[in-house]
Amino acid sequence: MEKFEQSSNPAPAPETTFTDESGTELTLRNFRGRVVLVNFWATWCGPCVREMPSLERLHNKLKGPDFSVIALSEDRKGWEKIGPFRDKLNLQDLPLYHDVKSKMMFATKARGLPTTLLIGRDGTELGRLTGPAEWDTDEAVALIRYYIGRSR
Repeated sequence: MEKFEQSSNPAPAPETTFTDESGTELTLRNFRGRVVLVNFWATWCGPCVREMPSLERLHNKLKGPDFSVIALSEDRKGWEKIGPFRDKLNLQDLPLYHDVKSKMMFATKARGLPTTLLIGRDGTELGRLTGPAEWDTDEAVALIRYYIGRSR
């Protein structure tokens, strides 16, 4: 977590739409009231693939009314690629979404994959980590719990 950069001046995260598997459009506003870890990834990104199981374990450890993971795929073919990838890696619990035309990634100025943003209950960006991470380590869980507790 040493690469996690806390936002010095937290600003509102963009309200750009993304979709769930059924095609329903969502924004971060749908997750207000929770601390949210938004992970930008793609099926063709090796470091992304390696970190996905740890994101699912983090989600399973902390999910609930205070926290959620949003794994936003940047794959252009959307669910045609995301669904088989989920099944291949057995990521049945990880909340996967599609960032249609990479609108959210561009709006957040993420500079590469994977990039992960931590969004506060009020929709502001608390910090980000560019590059892969092990999201289920004690250090990562403590970081997330800190922000969950701080924003109650």
